[in-house]
Amino acid sequence: MIIRKLALPRRTILRGIGAAMALPFLDAMVPAFSTTVARAAGTPTRLGFFYIPNGAIMDSWTPAAVGTHFEFSPILQPLAPFKSQLLVLTGLSQKAADSIGDGNGDHSRATPAWLSAVHPKRTEGADVQGGVTADQLAARELGRSTQLASLELGMDANYLVGNCENGYSCVYMNTISWRTPTQPIPMENNPRIVFERMFGDGGSADARRSELRKNRSLLDSVTEEMARLQRTLGNGDRAKVNEYVEAVRDIERRIEQSETQSTRTALPDTLDRPVGIPETFEQHLALMYDLQVLAYQADITRVISFVLGRELSQRTYPLIGIADPHHGLTHHAGDKAKIEKVVKINTYHAQLFGHFLEKMRATPDGDGSLLDHSMILYGGGISDGNGHTHHNLPLLLAGGGGGQIKGGRHLKYENDTPMANLLVSMLDKAGVATERFGDSTGRLEHLSDI
Repeated sequence: MIIRKLALPRRTILRGIGAAMALPFLDAMVPAFSTTVARAAGTPTRLGFFYIPNGAIMDSWTPAAVGTHFEFSPILQPLAPFKSQLLVLTGLSQKAADSIGDGNGDHSRATPAWLSAVHPKRTEGADVQGGVTADQLAARELGRSTQLASLELGMDANYLVGNCENGYSCVYMNTISWRTPTQPIPMENNPRIVFERMFGDGGSADARRSELRKNRSLLDSVTEEMARLQRTLGNGDRAKVNEYVEAVRDIERRIEQSETQSTRTALPDTLDRPVGIPETFEQHLALMYDLQVLAYQADITRVISFVLGRELSQRTYPLIGIADPHHGLTHHAGDKAKIEKVVKINTYHAQLFGHFLEKMRATPDGDGSLLDHSMILYGGGISDGNGHTHHNLPLLLAGGGGGQIKGGRHLKYENDTPMANLLVSMLDKAGVATERFGDSTGRLEHLSDI
């Protein structure tokens, strides 16, 4: 007896009028008689680089114990449910962000150096210069198999220009991603634009508003092809596709709701408020996180860089009772009340990051979950915000890396171990061969230790 089972291509795209929609990983994409091992081998590894601004209160970030029996610190306590898939890393430094004779400007240097390990040129003009960042090295290789090589996202506007800090161009704090030493990549903060980049044609701002007025779902244009595909799938795959479609529709609804709120808000004629950005930080961040989960789920990209806030951010957090600007609080000079408020902000960020990890863990992917097959670096380029130091940075690595990362540990390295060693290791485990990067001295040890 001959049994034939034609596998659905991994990069199946449903196409409608002016829209293209990728599908999540389905059983039907695995050839007949494939083993679990073979299926796992075909599941891609995702990389994420998530940046937090203004440093952290390191005494409340760093666990007291080292190894597997550590207790989560106050700031990281919201991440305790993910202990088995999380590494807390201490002792790593980014010396490229140090002054090296350039004087003040630690916030401006922290951002571009974080993923490049290259000291940026001090200039407030157009002749900015940094280094190619790790996410873009990954995008060159991993992006060959995806619709988008990478996504660069943020929570703040990226249009600041001129001198932002002691002779450094604002460009340095606008992004953590550099395609070349002279080409920074803007971080997009508008969920509508991100969604259209992932699933639709996009177009100009006027075109997007026109599309909004039509109030037509992207999915409506692929409904017929979706129904035809569903008839060919098994029960498990149909359920996966239904869940995925509902997630897409939910994000569409939330974006449209945000835009409706924006149109109801009276603003001066001189302001052109971006459409699609929710009114609160928490709603905005949740929507951006959900878009990233969708991007990984549909294999639209395998590389995402995300800035939760620009350095020098003066954002306030009224939802958690913080009316003081964030950056100002980090200059606490030992004031216990200010320190407690910074801890509260750091903890709040970790809590919201935990919501993202939960969605990654709950999303099936191959023989596991998206979190199983990802490496998400979370942290920043400044440790002590009061002292503007770039040594012993706040860093953690979440995800299983496709079985290559052994979580559940606090790893403490020798002081001033280059953070670049971690970046080289992440690239290596994602299949991006990199012998040297910035000031790296080798690969970071013990990430895979049992």
